[in-house]
Amino acid sequence: MNRRRFLIAACACALHLAAMGTALAGPAVRPALRRGSGPLGSVPSPSGASGASGAGSSPTPSGQSASGPKNPPPPLDDDLVAQQTDHPNDLDAPPGIDDAVRDYLFKMRRFDSPHPSDITLPPQRIPVLHAATDRLGRLERTVGHGFFYLLGFDEAVRVARRYPAVGSFSPQELALIDELFHADASAYGFMGMKPLNSLTATIPSREVYKVPGMGNYVYQGEPRATWETIRRLLGEDVVLTSGVRGIMKQFHLFLTKASTNGGNLSLASRSLAPPGYSFHGIGDFDVGQRGYGARNFTSAFTATPVFRRLEELGYITLRYPQDNMLGVRFEPWHIKVATA
Repeated sequence: MNRRRFLIAACACALHLAAMGTALAGPAVRPALRRGSGPLGSVPSPSGASGASGAGSSPTPSGQSASGPKNPPPPLDDDLVAQQTDHPNDLDAPPGIDDAVRDYLFKMRRFDSPHPSDITLPPQRIPVLHAATDRLGRLERTVGHGFFYLLGFDEAVRVARRYPAVGSFSPQELALIDELFHADASAYGFMGMKPLNSLTATIPSREVYKVPGMGNYVYQGEPRATWETIRRLLGEDVVLTSGVRGIMKQFHLFLTKASTNGGNLSLASRSLAPPGYSFHGIGDFDVGQRGYGARNFTSAFTATPVFRRLEELGYITLRYPQDNMLGVRFEPWHIKVATA
């Protein structure tokens, strides 16, 4: 974007951030959330009950202390390390830019680090977060990864109750899921639209197409046509890294990120749209370079032949470009299909 357009967006963002800060400081803040304090936001350390690993592990009892066996943080890829070690004065922003916007850009370029203004769950709710995350992980392993992409909330609750290996969601877990879905995500920094407003939204199987050999679905119609055109033009080099994601799949991704980062909702939302806010729920999908692994989900993807070819063909209309004002990290791998 040119300098004039950037300054216009920056001013708009500054006003929005100032208004948001005033709102967060007032009584409208939900009691379940708290603003961090101290140099790293005083984010609670993640407990050993994180749900992304450990098949069949038991959820943390609701009365257990939030502190517990400490797990080392997940390894960072080279792209994340590079972004987090940038000096704050190295931001490529116009001179004289508003301090609030500069601070916003600083946080977004260090999206995977906690910041003092981040919003986190209070310590007493961290065990419930871990328990819900762990249960969703067991549920995904029980029903299968492919089916879990399409699983709706009501069916997830029924299946969990039916299978002892998963176990019923506790009232506290259900309350947390309901609260996080219906919360205004701008309270913790996510400024994007919310295309799915019903927690019980379902994805009929007739509306999706399972892409052979990819383990992912795309919606019928324009999303499928877009994927098949990309595949035809780029051949075997391009892979579908993530397609349709229903409410429960997005919950598992978002809660896992928050759970492994001490309940930090702001940090989680910088990498993953909160449940209901993901356009994967209505048509968008992610692509990558075959054999590139996890680097497909970093800015390193922009150096691949697949990205360059997609850019040449006009398929790179980014929903989340570099330094966007939506509170979301740069996502060059995200193919924008849905028009909302």
